[in-house]
Amino acid sequence: MAKFNKISIPSDGEKIKFEEGKLIIPDNPIIAFIEGDGTGPDIWHAAKMVFDEVVEHAYKGRKKIAWMEIFAGEKALKVYGKNKWLPEETVEAIKEFTVAIKGPLTTPVGGGIRSLNVALRQILDLFACVRPVKYYSGVPSPMKRPQDLNIILFRENTEDVYSGIEFKSGTKDSEDLIKYINKKFQKKIRIPSGVGIKPISQFGTSRLVKKAIEYARDNKRKSVTLVHKGNIMKFTEGAFKEWGYEVAKTEFRDLIVTEDELWSQYGGKLPDGKILIKDRIADSMFQQLLLRPSEYEVVATPNLNGDYLSDAAAAQVGGLGIAPGGNMSYSTAIFEATHGTAPKYAGLDKVNPGSLILSGAMMLEYIGLGKAAKLIENALKKTIKSKIVTYDFARLMKGATEVKTSEFGKAIIQNMSK
Repeated sequence: MAKFNKISIPSDGEKIKFEEGKLIIPDNPIIAFIEGDGTGPDIWHAAKMVFDEVVEHAYKGRKKIAWMEIFAGEKALKVYGKNKWLPEETVEAIKEFTVAIKGPLTTPVGGGIRSLNVALRQILDLFACVRPVKYYSGVPSPMKRPQDLNIILFRENTEDVYSGIEFKSGTKDSEDLIKYINKKFQKKIRIPSGVGIKPISQFGTSRLVKKAIEYARDNKRKSVTLVHKGNIMKFTEGAFKEWGYEVAKTEFRDLIVTEDELWSQYGGKLPDGKILIKDRIADSMFQQLLLRPSEYEVVATPNLNGDYLSDAAAAQVGGLGIAPGGNMSYSTAIFEATHGTAPKYAGLDKVNPGSLILSGAMMLEYIGLGKAAKLIENALKKTIKSKIVTYDFARLMKGATEVKTSEFGKAIIQNMSK
């Protein structure tokens, strides 16, 4: 086991291993955690309390998580010093211990890493951002039938305009690039302009779509929808669509039916045991999730589309306060709160910890503790249905009891045994 300078490895835990394409989970797995910035410590305190209690409740001491704190963001500056927003040993610890969970992180302003979240995804090649979106009864929603939306979104995490290849307007780099493109390819980009490059590869697309189809197969979902803007960006997002269909046909031919085949060969009726592969234009998909949400189950998207779409879908079922997410490769995963740091509420024990708690439930499912994950979800449902909620929901719910972040966590624990 590696030695670290500022990270203490718990003596009562064992490493999760990845061998021959499978996770090997001990009964006392070491899980790395990052508290997060702003409200991060508040929501982490409540979430950890829930995780520890649910594992004890579900497994009666036979299993236990050994927590290992690692550092990123503002706390990393305190531990490691100036400009150490993302210490090398934090990255190495995640690589070695395979599974981590984190609160929201500040994006440094005026220098350093532009986004710590994006940096972690790219450095660790966590190519799939996985975001389940579904409704919990009683949550305030702007929709008439929010329960009709139940999707899981797979967003490609490492390419597209998030790749960080951009050049500031008025700089020599941007002007040199513009002049080259204008001359070489007979384009008419204005000078000065900011310029960004949008790479989308067959490799990146194929592994993302493959992971989405595998999820649909393993979880008895009946459709996977490829979302793209290929009518305009034909060689990037249009290619995402074509490569998505290609991997579906080459690697899952006996399992899938395309939308064209559905009508030409099956009269519009999906055969039992098959998965429908279809695609939608990105702007149309926003409308589809509002007007016909029940027609969609698993969604696969390039990076930017997935960012917009996952947050918009979360708004339909109550907002980011209870929107879970994880960033995954086949060997490594980081689960996270999907919202920001909300610094004005830092230390007030006020905000909703639901996103991190449900992300933790995703994590427990991922490491084979599905019984504990289900207990969390059921207890959270009961807590919200009883109208015991944090301020963000309380102000929208008639007759609600507003509680603190930590009190919401305790209410979930109480509802585990009911």
